[in-house]
Amino acid sequence: MIELKNISKLYESKEGNVLALKNISLTVDKGDIYGIMGLSGAGKSTLIRCINLLEKPTSGEVRIDGIDLTKLSPNNLRKCRRDMGMIFQNYHLLTSRTVEKNVAYPLELDGMKKDEIKIRVHQLLELVGLQDKKNHYPSQLSGGQRQRVAIARALATNPKILLSDEATSALDPITSRSILNLLREINEKLDITVVLITHQMEVIQQICKKVAVLKDGEIVERGCVNQIFKTPQHPYTNLLLGNKAFEKHQPIPLDLFRNVKVGGL
Repeated sequence: MIELKNISKLYESKEGNVLALKNISLTVDKGDIYGIMGLSGAGKSTLIRCINLLEKPTSGEVRIDGIDLTKLSPNNLRKCRRDMGMIFQNYHLLTSRTVEKNVAYPLELDGMKKDEIKIRVHQLLELVGLQDKKNHYPSQLSGGQRQRVAIARALATNPKILLSDEATSALDPITSRSILNLLREINEKLDITVVLITHQMEVIQQICKKVAVLKDGEIVERGCVNQIFKTPQHPYTNLLLGNKAFEKHQPIPLDLFRNVKVGGL
C-alpha cells in the first residue's frame, strides 16, 4: 500500500542546512498498523508528512498503491490525497463549526449532495461514538472527544490510509487507550492501513503490528513489534525501551542524544 524509496528531505536556511531524512526506504502492507518510533527531532513528523506530500521529499519516491505521488500534477495529487486521512495531536478542528459541520467539511469541499452528507456524517459519528454530540462545538468537548471528531473527519472521504501524527500524546493514559482501541477497530472494520508516529512506547505496544525506529532521520531498526520489544538490536532502541540491563552493562553512547530536543526526553 505504501512504499517509500530512498526518501531524503533537506531544509535550507540562512543559518544552515538540515538533513531531516536520510535515504529512507520503507514498505507498509495493506491493512497493516505500522508505527514509527523515535524521540523529538528524529524526523518522525517530516516522514509521515512526506507520505501524503504535505512535505515534498528532496529526493526519492513515494508510492501509494503503486502510484508515485512525486510525479503527479497538483490536480492529480489532490485526488490521491482523498485516499489518505490524517489526524493530528492538536485536532485542527474548526472552532466556529459544530461537530456535525466539522465532519461534513471535506464532503462539502468534494461537492457531495446535502442529503448524502447527512447520512455519511451520521454513520461516522456513530462509528466514533459521538452521535449525541453532533450539535456541540469543539470548545464544549473533552480532548478525547475532539480527537474522535478529528478521526471521523479524516474518514469522511473513505480513505485507504489513515495517518496519525502523535494523535494521543496530548491525552491522558485512559483516554489515549480508548483512542487507540478506536483506531484498531477502524483498521479491522474498514480494512484501512494505519501509519502512526509516536515517542510513546506503550502506544506502539498496544496497537502496532510492525515498527520502525527512527534516529536522526535514519531508520536504525525495524520489524515486528513483539520481536523488537523482546530482542532489540540497536542501542538506541534499547534506550527508548528503557532497557535497564542494557544501561547497566553498557555505557550509553552520547551520540544517541544528538539532535534530541529536551522536551522529547
